[in-house]
Amino acid sequence: MLSRVANTLYWMVRYVERADNLARLIDVNQQLLLDFESLDSERLRGFWMPIILSTGDEELFNELYDSAGSAEVIRFLTDDARNPSSIASCIALARENARTVRDQLSDELWEELNALYLFSRSAEASRLIDSDPPKYYENIRRSAVTFLGIAASTTSRNEAWEFMDLGRHLERADKTTRFLDISSYLPGELNGEENGAPGLLHWTAILRSCGAMGAFRAEQRKIDAAGVLDFLIFSKDFPRSVRYCIERVDISLHRISGTPRGTFSNNSEREAGLLLSALNFGSADEAFKEGLHGYLDGLQERFNLIGAEIFETYVLLPDRASIIQPPQAPQSRSAVAAWQEQQQQQQQQQ
Repeated sequence: MLSRVANTLYWMVRYVERADNLARLIDVNQQLLLDFESLDSERLRGFWMPIILSTGDEELFNELYDSAGSAEVIRFLTDDARNPSSIASCIALARENARTVRDQLSDELWEELNALYLFSRSAEASRLIDSDPPKYYENIRRSAVTFLGIAASTTSRNEAWEFMDLGRHLERADKTTRFLDISSYLPGELNGEENGAPGLLHWTAILRSCGAMGAFRAEQRKIDAAGVLDFLIFSKDFPRSVRYCIERVDISLHRISGTPRGTFSNNSEREAGLLLSALNFGSADEAFKEGLHGYLDGLQERFNLIGAEIFETYVLLPDRASIIQPPQAPQSRSAVAAWQEQQQQQQQQQ
């Protein structure tokens, strides 16, 4: 397969997955705020900046907006064309990638993605964003799931499929860690004194936004930080867990190269294998011991490294490898420190 085609298919699916997960990410916050109606408007705004911080887009957001209220954050992450990572931008980029490899896709797959694109640019979408945001995000999620289902049922299991599956699971692993990382940025109200109820509400919202509540309950786990982290990071069966996603990444990479699993022929396979091994033998206790934000931030850095190695191995021409580097995701370690310091100062002034 041509490297250009492989890269286009990889990013087409990755952008659709990103749009789906952004809709879910905003839903986390909206579900959470329903249970904190007693907070005044100023303190409620403190629950929206964590969304921006968890996505790593705080620099661009601060350039475009003066405040971080619900309207500003929703607009920035949903349909702001100036934000290349907004839901509408991701859908447009996915469609553009699909258009350039139209002959590689089934008619049904193209039609579903094109319909999603047209909806995202329609007057109906604008009306829903203003008057009924949950309905808008539900439409995005359903269309994304339908797109992925059509892809699974109409695509031959060849290299094209493996690159599509590779993009989907690498993006999904990254976004699962960002769901979990929201807790690192939230104001102190979530650590209230009502018998830990706010914590319970927070972790329940995370599970629901990942579509994990049914599977989590089936294992009769306790809904707390340790239980949710163990399930969404280390579960070998749940399809949105980081461990499951990285195993699928490892499988796809070895199917593409033809190298037996357990060995490696390039750095992308090596990095994926190392991360999978760490997850196979890791535990929630180790993550908490390291510090949850630091641990999740480390996982995101390793996802970025795997993506960069995939780019170098299968996309970048050898004579350009030393000149052009793939884009790196923004780092958020300094952002969380600044945010927590700001929250402490505000609490001291109250």
